[in-house]
Amino acid sequence: MPNTCQAARTALSSLATGGVEVDMHTLLSSAPVGDLAKEAAVLILFGALDSTPASSHFAGCPQEVSEELDVLLLVRASTLRSHAGQPAFPGGKIDPEDYEQAERQGVSVAQIAALREANEETGLNPEGVEILGQLPALPLPVSDFMVTPVIGWWRDPSDVQVVDFNESALIARVPVRDLLNPANRHMSYVRRGESKHLTPAFRVEQDGHEFTVWGFTAMLLDSIFNSLGWSVDWDRNDKRPAPGFED
Repeated sequence: MPNTCQAARTALSSLATGGVEVDMHTLLSSAPVGDLAKEAAVLILFGALDSTPASSHFAGCPQEVSEELDVLLLVRASTLRSHAGQPAFPGGKIDPEDYEQAERQGVSVAQIAALREANEETGLNPEGVEILGQLPALPLPVSDFMVTPVIGWWRDPSDVQVVDFNESALIARVPVRDLLNPANRHMSYVRRGESKHLTPAFRVEQDGHEFTVWGFTAMLLDSIFNSLGWSVDWDRNDKRPAPGFED
């Protein structure tokens, strides 16, 4: 691991084990009155890029965020019935077999499910991933899920690619510094009747692909960056329709 990424790994480990308080107010404010029916887990996997580091250079960038620091994202296939075309973390529903394996290994079922789903979606080798910890389960009412974010560090990176194009359109290791660049940030909204639902958003341009991270995934990233003190002032008055929800 590059020495420049060690500070970031230490900060993320503290966050994942409760040493740093996570600001989840915005996410929890969307919680329904009753319990959600299904459980899921996502893997928020950080690491150090071997190539194609961040291209962003801007005032106020935190020292802990080196050019090599990245996070793994995917873009869902446009043909899916739910969340079609949306960027997300690898992850999915917790299966019954995950509980059995978690009990055998003496670890969290969310960690088992997050690693299994990440392997199925991106082909990564789970043995190269160090689990730093996990955040509290969060509501995703639109899908009737309680989602547990699992924080990981790529101790021994492996190649990743789309495993099933019926599920995902793109797998990307995105430099965190590019996400933090104020020029790549705005608020994204979806209109539902008389209301307008707003979330933070991140514009990504990488390897000839361009996409916008918004919704639950962007809210999670924003909360993590804010909690670690990595966020740089950006224009929250810049409001744009979410992709696929243009007026």
